[in-house]
Amino acid sequence: MSIRIPGLFHPLTCIIFTALCAQLSGCGGFPVQPQVHEAGSVRPEITAGPGAEALRVAQHMLGVQYQNGGTGPEGFDCSGLVAYSYAQTGITLPRTVREQYAHTRPVTINELRPGDLVFFRLKSSTVSHVGIYQGQRKFIHAPATGKRVSIASLDNRYWRERWVRGGRIELNPA
Repeated sequence: MSIRIPGLFHPLTCIIFTALCAQLSGCGGFPVQPQVHEAGSVRPEITAGPGAEALRVAQHMLGVQYQNGGTGPEGFDCSGLVAYSYAQTGITLPRTVREQYAHTRPVTINELRPGDLVFFRLKSSTVSHVGIYQGQRKFIHAPATGKRVSIASLDNRYWRERWVRGGRIELNPA
């Protein structure tokens, strides 16, 4: 024996009710898609940890004026932005690009995770520029005199031709 309440079990009502229950239980809605990278590997975005925290600090510094030797929100050079961003998470990094380069574990361009460092050779034969990788082949950096902290693409020909390697901060190096 079933009790029928007019209008309550209309097919559309059942569909809406089922979808609402699925959404509230975390099973429905818009699924989170893992990020697919060039080589076809799937890697979830990093949203926690010191690298991600340093990235968030750097993102808040977008628009700050470049200042040669600058290490704070009044002005940054490239390595000053990196050192400041990590310092805000409690991690002390060396001050210069070369020292930061030596302090990181090498990673390839396809292994980069948000918060990793990206290193370039500009006019010299040694590494001379650094930024913080933010994902989707983009990085944040303090580019040069007269410019501001900004986002650049690793796919840009200028940066692609000057790429050296990525670097990961190891909290407990083995």
